[in-house]
Amino acid sequence: MDIDPRQYEDIAVNDNDVHNIVMSYLAHNCFTDTLESFTASTGMKQTANHPEDIEKRKRIYHLALEGTVLKAIELTEQFAPDLLEKNKDLHFDLLSLHFVGLVCSRKCTEALEFAQAKLAPFGKVQKYVKKLEDFMALLAYNEPDKSPMFHLLSLEYRQQVADSLNRAILANSNLPSYSAVERLMQQTTVVRQCLSQESRRAPTVFLERLSEELGEPISEHVSSTWE
Repeated sequence: MDIDPRQYEDIAVNDNDVHNIVMSYLAHNCFTDTLESFTASTGMKQTANHPEDIEKRKRIYHLALEGTVLKAIELTEQFAPDLLEKNKDLHFDLLSLHFVGLVCSRKCTEALEFAQAKLAPFGKVQKYVKKLEDFMALLAYNEPDKSPMFHLLSLEYRQQVADSLNRAILANSNLPSYSAVERLMQQTTVVRQCLSQESRRAPTVFLERLSEELGEPISEHVSSTWE
């Protein structure tokens, strides 16, 4: 359900609010150079996200995205001790990325040894069993990228895990795990869905109220009108 722009085009928007939203997005995604230029040109001051912390997150994020996962894990444990110990799902996903990298490099023996040493312990928890089966099944294919589990080898999957790691590090530092612009988009989506539901529901509500006033179901009243 689209809203007529004329209903809100005269509402004033504070420039500082816009600047803070942009800064939040740049800091969240570790665009340090752009953030520095933006703050210099607007005169805004960076808040809780210190430049050195952003640089550390940026390196960890790109290591995970590029598949250098063990180094990403090492730096994460240095920067945010106990984070992966507390977040088993994320730890499993990162270890799985390393396993996938070994499979893609056709280092099957090394991949199997790694799985037995690092991934097998997760098999004691039921929710990881199916995931483990999918990852281990990759070893059975000469061309894993053509297997039914090909999505586990995709850039999109690495991006998903890297994003989860970035959010977890932010949350561990008591910072928002989503940028302000992401929250605005989420809220806008929810509002649109609610408005859409209300617009579809409105005729039904009107008929229900009309039936109450008539003292009989509206369908019967309509039928009798045409008889």
